[in-house]
Amino acid sequence: MRHVTVIGAGAWGTALAATARRAGHDVKLYARESEVVEAINTTSENAVFLPGVTLPDGIFATSNLEAAVYGADAVLLVVPSQFMRGVAESLNDLMPDEMPVILASKGIEQKSLKLMNEVVEEAMPNHPLAALAGPSFAAEVARGQPAALTLACADEGLGAHLMENLASPMFRVYLSNDVVGAEIGGAVKNVLAIACGIIEGRKFGDNARAALITRGLAEMMRLGEAKGAEMETMVGLGGLGDLVLTCNAMQSRNFSFGFAVGEGQNPQDILAGRTAVTEGVANAISVTQLAAKMNIEMPICETVHDIIHEGQDIDAAMHALMQRPLKPEF
Repeated sequence: MRHVTVIGAGAWGTALAATARRAGHDVKLYARESEVVEAINTTSENAVFLPGVTLPDGIFATSNLEAAVYGADAVLLVVPSQFMRGVAESLNDLMPDEMPVILASKGIEQKSLKLMNEVVEEAMPNHPLAALAGPSFAAEVARGQPAALTLACADEGLGAHLMENLASPMFRVYLSNDVVGAEIGGAVKNVLAIACGIIEGRKFGDNARAALITRGLAEMMRLGEAKGAEMETMVGLGGLGDLVLTCNAMQSRNFSFGFAVGEGQNPQDILAGRTAVTEGVANAISVTQLAAKMNIEMPICETVHDIIHEGQDIDAAMHALMQRPLKPEF
């Protein structure tokens, strides 16, 4: 495995391109935006989505999808969840069968309520899949600061091969066979991070945020169990680890979005001022719809949905959560 292609030059895709380059691979990075391609190829910086971070030499950016995947040994898919199906269908016509695909975007497709691995399995049926998940702010990973993530793959041999090739001195990778668990953790934590941001912006206090993270993890585990995930995954790097990170720092786009909502800003105005996708906004819809379909109780995620999509009053929403019927914790 020498040639790695990253599809999607947002902050996380750019960071993974940098990581793959540090691991010794030839790297191509696909971006839709011509200004991103030019900046990376001429200045080694993605000034649009990851400003202020100098990338390693040797990353070649292109806006030609066919050229991006030509000669690749593996492809990392790092596109927003609601665009995943279309991109995967386009790639299926360009990539030879059996080329591994590593999913690095998390979410639930709104129309079908399918996880990203389910979407890509339908769009690219002849390509083995793995999923990368865990606590990882893009800027820190791109700078080469220490990080540890989980790589989930049903094929143990392929998973071990990909793990060894993605890991580098400051990028530690653990192996798992639970792709569903990795996908569930990544989708739900985006919604919970918005909730924690709202608490911080509304100045509800640290006690409230700690309670929300803990009870949010319970919601994540309930949905994961219903979808067949392993509970160990939910309390590992791709579940609890990612949840703790995104629920406690303004670097998180979802947390910072929630913070602004908590301060009283209009959700649509916040999104209009951003170039990067805030995945939790779309996931708040799909997560709650999937939970309702599977008869899973997820009151925190439902409350986030109602605040940002239905205009529910934040103080009233918090009061309703606190006044839910009392019950055993477990």
